[in-house]
Amino acid sequence: MNLKRIFLPLILTACFLSACLPAQAEEVEDADPTLAEPEENVSLWLPPYLPDAFVDAVNLPADLEMSSESDDLSVDVGGDNLVSEWIYVLAAPFPTIQEGIGASELEFFWKGNEITELPFNELLVSGDTRAVFEKIWGPPSMDRVINIPEAQILASAWEGEGAWALIPFEDLDPRWKVISLGGQNPLDDDFDAGLYSLNIPFSLVGDAANLQAFNSAAAGNDFAELFPSSNRYGDRLTHVLLTGVTALVRATASTMERNGMTYPAIDIGGLLRDADILHINNEIAFSQSCPKAGLNKGNEASLIFCSRPEYIQLLESIGTDVIEMTGDHFRDRSSEDVLYTIDMYDERGWPHYGGGRNLEDALQPALFEHNGNRIAFLGCNAKDPWYALADEDTPGALFCDMGLMIEEIGNVADKGYLPIFTFQHQEYYSYEINEVLSRDFQAVADAGAVVVSGSQAHMPHGIEFYRDAILHYGLGNLFFDQYNESAAQREAVIDEHIFHDGRHIGTRLITIQFVDYARPRLMTETEREALLNKIFNASDW
Repeated sequence: MNLKRIFLPLILTACFLSACLPAQAEEVEDADPTLAEPEENVSLWLPPYLPDAFVDAVNLPADLEMSSESDDLSVDVGGDNLVSEWIYVLAAPFPTIQEGIGASELEFFWKGNEITELPFNELLVSGDTRAVFEKIWGPPSMDRVINIPEAQILASAWEGEGAWALIPFEDLDPRWKVISLGGQNPLDDDFDAGLYSLNIPFSLVGDAANLQAFNSAAAGNDFAELFPSSNRYGDRLTHVLLTGVTALVRATASTMERNGMTYPAIDIGGLLRDADILHINNEIAFSQSCPKAGLNKGNEASLIFCSRPEYIQLLESIGTDVIEMTGDHFRDRSSEDVLYTIDMYDERGWPHYGGGRNLEDALQPALFEHNGNRIAFLGCNAKDPWYALADEDTPGALFCDMGLMIEEIGNVADKGYLPIFTFQHQEYYSYEINEVLSRDFQAVADAGAVVVSGSQAHMPHGIEFYRDAILHYGLGNLFFDQYNESAAQREAVIDEHIFHDGRHIGTRLITIQFVDYARPRLMTETEREALLNKIFNASDW
């Protein structure tokens, strides 16, 4: 029930307070009615500017009825009787380069103070959010802070030039980019609300007698049971990392042979391990008869790939959680090698999808439940059928029968899972979105996928927001030896998808740069800005 703009009475009587004591109740029945204690009425007011998500979650005892007659108590911004801490965010349109601003700069901007140049010139707010922050910061600068109806803020920010927004955390959408304040970002696991300038206290406000009456009526219930303690819960967050091409062959493998099995992850292993769910698109089967790696370039034999079993130490070291098996070269050698590879994954507890022991196995999604978020991975190979050989009796990658894929997406969505769909699709070498891929990417988004990603790409491609999904047409390589093939093939992206309380609320782009045939590192700020501009300019917004 939406309780906004109504009063909630707390009807407190001597009978109510003693109802749990039968003996006393019997005495009251026999007492002289002229000696009975008078009825006391206390009302709770929820101001109209409190967020809908807060008001909807208020859970007063069932005995207490609603009224609109008084406002003896209220829940309001500030105060000492804290009932909730509500997180707001500074949000910019997704194709924004800036990562953060100082902790106090937004308040200075609000007040119209002269500060160093900021990357936005207008702050969009709903009327409710404006009222909340006026309680904290006072009236805003009229030419800087713009009132926009809540439902229009996202579109207005995207259409405007230099317009960012101040919104409650629960209104996040993947089309927003959350800006850090003083190094604190609510999307992070190590977020400290106590150090965050947009952590707004909501308190129970009223005189001592009414507060005492409220506490008596709520006896046995603490504030956490009556009011939502926050709109952002760390134990409801899930961070999923989607990665591009891993192929532990040729120069990548020979570099590992020289420098150690975990050498490729020296610079990025920590951030991979930090993921709640780390996706790896390993396109090559392991084989006990695989020869020692060499460059092996310039002949057809170099395209018949396998990985030595010890190379799996790299995937162990980075904390792999789920394996995509849609790759073109997954069946380069024998069926026995494919089955051996799946056995290795099973021994380590890594679910696989998009390929398998047979068609039935390849069709199975990889299902995860983490912090209350239910996430399903599905995928297929959309190239010529001979790349995807899984059938009733044969192991291999799964061919993209789009009707079947759409059905499978619907099946997991009906069970409450958020589908992530990854394609091994046609390869191309430009940042722009390819129309050949667009048709299939949009089809699985129409079916209910919330994330659609191209695993085939050897360089980054553009991004599209379509319906309620984010479509990233290609990430580039994670561990593969194309260092000398082009500058674009030295660049790549790891996509961090953030889920909270059963919703996909955001995506962050982690940019990496290869330093040799095997090892990527995080980009410098200059490199990152250059790559993001290429991706954003090539994207379909």
